[in-house]
Amino acid sequence: MIQIKQLTKTFRNTKGLDNVNAEIGGGEMVALIGSSGSGKSTLMRHISGLMCCDPGTSGQIEVLNHVMQRDGRLSRNARKVRTEVGVIFQQFNLVDRLSVMTNVLMGALGRVPTWRAVSNLFPPAERRLALESLARVGMADKAWQRASTLSGGQQQRVAIARALTQRARVLLADEPIASLDPESSRVVMDILAEVHRQDKMTIVVSLHQVEYAIRYCPRTIALRRGRVVYDGPSHALTPSFLKDIYGAETEELFSPAVEGAARSQKALHSKSAAAPAAA
Repeated sequence: MIQIKQLTKTFRNTKGLDNVNAEIGGGEMVALIGSSGSGKSTLMRHISGLMCCDPGTSGQIEVLNHVMQRDGRLSRNARKVRTEVGVIFQQFNLVDRLSVMTNVLMGALGRVPTWRAVSNLFPPAERRLALESLARVGMADKAWQRASTLSGGQQQRVAIARALTQRARVLLADEPIASLDPESSRVVMDILAEVHRQDKMTIVVSLHQVEYAIRYCPRTIALRRGRVVYDGPSHALTPSFLKDIYGAETEELFSPAVEGAARSQKALHSKSAAAPAAA
């Protein structure tokens, strides 16, 4: 579904992405992890075709067996390909003054004539699909509220419903839980996992907290300073292994609660090991 070939992105004298190669198959749910500045969002924007026309970029990205971009320039097929690629952003990207329903219907823009969209005259079939999508994320009862009245977690669920209404075959979620509290984060990740299970959708989700990658994604691609430093099973991402890869940056990859639990566990082990010597 996604092929990334020798992708390099240069910002002035710094490489944001450095010869990145990866393949993501149909129906996979893959986590993309890394500390701040590792290149996660840059890579996601390139895959989605939202970052292009840049002489500082080389390499090629293919999505759904079509070239999305080559050497920083979008292909002629890019617009058509993007109709099947849903994108969920950290800051939700909803239109606050519009209703939840209208925001979700925006997912159908690739199939609906412009005059219908501008006049908010979406066909009944599209409205039914939008309501079904909202029901799947537990937001059908909020369909006619303004998007601005929703909490962050609710807005992110609406963004997922918009991607479902789009009938996306590939879903790119760029740090979708970075702005959410732990409970809302769990709900959003549960919904993404359920969409993956039911629809067999290919999902790539960039995450700042490695524990979510381990819990929800069978495979993880880890970036550091624009390079792929690991690509394999998520269960192998033990604290000691991550320490070997990231060094001092490892602390960024765990939420405070997990980091605190790890420190407590380490202290308990140290105390237990010292007890026989003291005796």
